[in-house]
Amino acid sequence: MATILVVEDDASQRQIYSEELAADGYQVILAENGKDALARIQDSPIDLVIMDIRMPQMDGMETMGKVLGRRNDIPVILHTAYASYKDNFLSWAAEAYVVKRSDLTELKAKVRQALDRRAKSTISKGR
Repeated sequence: MATILVVEDDASQRQIYSEELAADGYQVILAENGKDALARIQDSPIDLVIMDIRMPQMDGMETMGKVLGRRNDIPVILHTAYASYKDNFLSWAAEAYVVKRSDLTELKAKVRQALDRRAKSTISKGR
């Protein structure tokens, strides 16, 4: 079972993502901001990160950079209400960029694709 870290400052959205992803068979760890996410990366075996961009304390772009600096094997999906960040070159380091919608179909598809790619990469490296 893959473990997904959801980094989202809105408590109700964190809960929705947690329930939806758990229903799809994933183990879900929640973080409410970037600093919390970095602590979770250190403490837990994470297979994928879903991250909001606009958050207090440390935004998603800065957090993603620190996550990838520590663990560049973890795919990060940026999940934001703002399409404008897609043009920011920092967002290009993300595995995927998904604009928030009430329907999580696109997000879930990107999660499956990223985890499939990660699994194939791990197998090809002999891990």
